[in-house]
Amino acid sequence: MTVTREAVHATSSLVLTPAVVAHRGASGHRPEHTLDAYRTAIRMGVDDIELDLVSTRDGVLVARHDLELSATTDVAQHPGLAHLRRRLVVDGVAQEGWFVQDLTLAQLKTLAARERMPATRPASAAYDGVEGVPTLDEVLAMVGAESSRRGRAVGVMLELKHAAHHDAIGLPLDVPLLRDLACHGLDHPWARVTLMAFEAPVLRRLATRTRLPVVQLLDAGEVVTADDLDRIDEYADGIGPHRALVLPRDAAGAIGASSTLVRDAHRRGLTVHVWTVRGENRFLPTNLRRGDAPDALGDMAAEVRALLAAGVDGVITDHPETAPAAVRAAVPHRRTLGS
Repeated sequence: MTVTREAVHATSSLVLTPAVVAHRGASGHRPEHTLDAYRTAIRMGVDDIELDLVSTRDGVLVARHDLELSATTDVAQHPGLAHLRRRLVVDGVAQEGWFVQDLTLAQLKTLAARERMPATRPASAAYDGVEGVPTLDEVLAMVGAESSRRGRAVGVMLELKHAAHHDAIGLPLDVPLLRDLACHGLDHPWARVTLMAFEAPVLRRLATRTRLPVVQLLDAGEVVTADDLDRIDEYADGIGPHRALVLPRDAAGAIGASSTLVRDAHRRGLTVHVWTVRGENRFLPTNLRRGDAPDALGDMAAEVRALLAAGVDGVITDHPETAPAAVRAAVPHRRTLGS
């Protein structure tokens, strides 16, 4: 059955706004995309957790940002997997290493997760080797249990990574995605689930197969015109722009006035969730840094406040411990979309 975008807009009113979304879990504190990272974020009071999805060789969706595994797991220390190391071109980029699509779930489950940026986040790196790579099924089960235990619904924002690449190798992501969501009773418009991707074709496909809201992600440097937003509005319920599209930086790397993107999106009924706000100086605008140490924490709360002032509906962040207080201070009485 084809579902109209108007119908989806009308039934996506259970999403809290503005929302704090944990990027790959509390990835400023734990190795990304581990159950511990997600649980830590939930303890910090986030509204939603964000996870990226790729497929194993046997068609199981797992939480990884990259298809290549050596940056975030100990795969290189597994002699039994050495023969799977190879060179692969993914979305036009040549990479070398071990790729999720070449491992079965059983093989992937032998790996331990590790911190992507150990020099920047040594406290997180202290948890290297504690956990493995979770499946989408395991994450959904954990979120359901945590929601019940804490008496509040925690949402999930699911990003489909390299969708066209997965289609080309016979591992389409949307098929197991919808199956897993149905198994957890999350295939209805009142579920706290949002589907995201940079690639429009998979979102257009999902828009005809589910009433869950879909979000078109937008990368830094993209020029988003009125025609672009009109086209996105044909199939999507929201946009997920890089924060620089909302708060442009000047030649010195400082932020000032916001762009019109949020206003233009809202005029079309599109929500706006910005990514990714990080606490370390190296990631912050130059006028919000504290001191000269690139890995020291700066004034991330000020960037969150500036984004809220621009009207965003959600902030996706590596450091969710800071954002909830900023949201509560800026918007004491939050609402649900559509109220």
